[in-house]
Amino acid sequence: MSPGIGLMKRRLPTEKEAIPVAISGIVQKYDIKSNEIKTLETKFDVDGGDWYVALGFGEKRVIVKMDSVQGTITEIKEI
Repeated sequence: MSPGIGLMKRRLPTEKEAIPVAISGIVQKYDIKSNEIKTLETKFDVDGGDWYVALGFGEKRVIVKMDSVQGTITEIKEI
């Protein structure tokens, strides 16, 4: 039996650690410079253990969903 999310140590425990991971994913996917990206909003889903970071650059807006336990990006969605 594997431990539940509440028993596992999170690799992205704070907003300060989640934002750089989201920015790095956007830099890789869209081939832009990190200084062009602005953080619009962050949210942590307590039930699912996911971070949601809204970023803006140029005319685009994206939401980056990350698994806080594994510390990985699970989805990047343009809005």
